[in-house]
Amino acid sequence: MSKKIVLIGAGSYVFTRNLVRDILTFPAFRDAEIALVDIDPKGLDFSRKAVQRIIEAGNYPAKVTATMDRREALPGADGVLSMLMAQPLEVFRRDLEICEKYGVKINVGDTRNPAGIFRFLRTAPVMLDILRDVEELCPGAIFLNYTNPMAMLCRAMQEKAESVTVTGLCHSVQGGISKFAKILNIPEEEIRYVCAGINHMAYYLKLERNGEDLYPLLRKRTLEDRAVYEDDIVRNEMFLATGYYVTESSGHFSEYTPWFRKKEEYLQKYCYRGTSWNTGRTNFTIEVREKRAADFDSELKKFLTEPIDLKRGNEYASRIFNAILGDGEMYRFNGNVRNWNLVDNLPQGACVEVPVLASKNGLEAIHVGSIPDAVLPLMQLSSQIEEMAVKACLTGDRELIYQAMIYDPLASSVLDLRDIRAMTDELFAFSEPWLPQFAK
Repeated sequence: MSKKIVLIGAGSYVFTRNLVRDILTFPAFRDAEIALVDIDPKGLDFSRKAVQRIIEAGNYPAKVTATMDRREALPGADGVLSMLMAQPLEVFRRDLEICEKYGVKINVGDTRNPAGIFRFLRTAPVMLDILRDVEELCPGAIFLNYTNPMAMLCRAMQEKAESVTVTGLCHSVQGGISKFAKILNIPEEEIRYVCAGINHMAYYLKLERNGEDLYPLLRKRTLEDRAVYEDDIVRNEMFLATGYYVTESSGHFSEYTPWFRKKEEYLQKYCYRGTSWNTGRTNFTIEVREKRAADFDSELKKFLTEPIDLKRGNEYASRIFNAILGDGEMYRFNGNVRNWNLVDNLPQGACVEVPVLASKNGLEAIHVGSIPDAVLPLMQLSSQIEEMAVKACLTGDRELIYQAMIYDPLASSVLDLRDIRAMTDELFAFSEPWLPQFAK
């Protein structure tokens, strides 16, 4: 029987086309129905055309449907993918502008820190509505989330899920392995690793090749090759300080800490230089999304007219679906799940990013033990802040949001308690239309 995969937020057509390309490479999904959902008709139509192009190029017996109504698409779905942006870019931009007004200079702001918390508060009602529709219309489906803020959204959905398996996926873990392979000039497939922590703050606890620890060689390359160091300055500073490499890019990671963005001197030293695609420029995410929007039409035209590569990429989703819904080949990946005795020294029940095994039996998270002391304190704090934000969101507790904000490493490095209160109040006032859970 053919499978049905629903993509919600499919107007993100570059990501959509890559995920669909990967899914259709597996025999179990060659004749699948790919159901695209988005509330933006232009983006939805672009994605439909891109998917149809993939189907024709691969001579697949699959079909693509497109709708602005997810309840129309969900019945009969075997897998659901979420990659939506709940509000327009202008809303997200205002978060960053308010934070910058108070001296909190954010790079991306979609994961944690004040902007990430308010993005979560606005996105959670949308995601919980989607979860309810999935549980009603396709209760046996596997729900894979790519929407940020990853950890807080997964934590909220996993709290409320009754019949649907929900896990969150990020690109940063496998992206790091590709990076190490290039730096060390070794085949990527020969690297063995254990990675664990929380989303965008997970660390490679083991990094080996043929039983040999790769960290000494990686440290030597970082210290001796200026180009290696300059490529990812913040991550390399953390590696040299702690002995472990973090999964997330320098720009993103810089905004989760108190060390790199609290004054202009440090921004210039760590965040506004280097060769990485994201070196930490303030409001970087806005410029990237604006350029993407400006190039939208030309990029689609190019994709529709030029030869395309149908080779499977390195995203997790297609392999997870294949392990559970397809030929049953087991697949190990890093997923965002609740911490029920998986990480010994992070809060029980919090969202953690750990190895997960996908198979015909579903998803089985793997116990990893304790996070090393060298990287634990910031991770514990960030996890606890996420727990506070999720609890506040689900209960409508405004004061708890403020209390979560005062412990944010970036905000607290530049503001006192009263300034954080003022910033929180302004963020609440702006976001009011999208926060039904806080309605008075």
